[in-house]
Amino acid sequence: MLIAYFSRSGENYVNGGISSLKTGNTEVAARMIHAITGAVMYKIETVRKYPADYRETTEVAAEEKRKQERPALATVCPDVRTFDGVFLGYPNWWGTMPMALFTFLESQDFSGKTILPFCTNEGSGMGSSEADIRKTCPDALVKKGLSIHGSEVNEQEESILRWIRNA
Repeated sequence: MLIAYFSRSGENYVNGGISSLKTGNTEVAARMIHAITGAVMYKIETVRKYPADYRETTEVAAEEKRKQERPALATVCPDVRTFDGVFLGYPNWWGTMPMALFTFLESQDFSGKTILPFCTNEGSGMGSSEADIRKTCPDALVKKGLSIHGSEVNEQEESILRWIRNA
């Protein structure tokens, strides 16, 4: 299995306010999945870095979504054809996954692969991301995703383990 995830450290929205995170919430969850499964980790990063300021980042993300942009990725992903499936992690940005995830999904052949999405958020859940993944990867099996409240991510190892076991 592959753990492909996008995560943003620094200023983030946490429990109704802005906090600085040394490690982004999605990366914390991805590391937990790695500890449980031993799966290969791949961090999805964009060529153009997002602003350090949280509000500026949300404006950039909103504009990317409005324009349906596909931000260029800074790192080369392992060939997903060599894996049985992918744990796909991301924060909920504007009701779905960041546009960089669309770039990632469209750059690979997920035919016959299992995708297990996990999404960190502060109460907005998975949004339309599961449907968006199914639409982007119609020949993949997209399993029920896991919504993780970001400010509680450090206490979610048991729920992550249950989700993996039930997948």
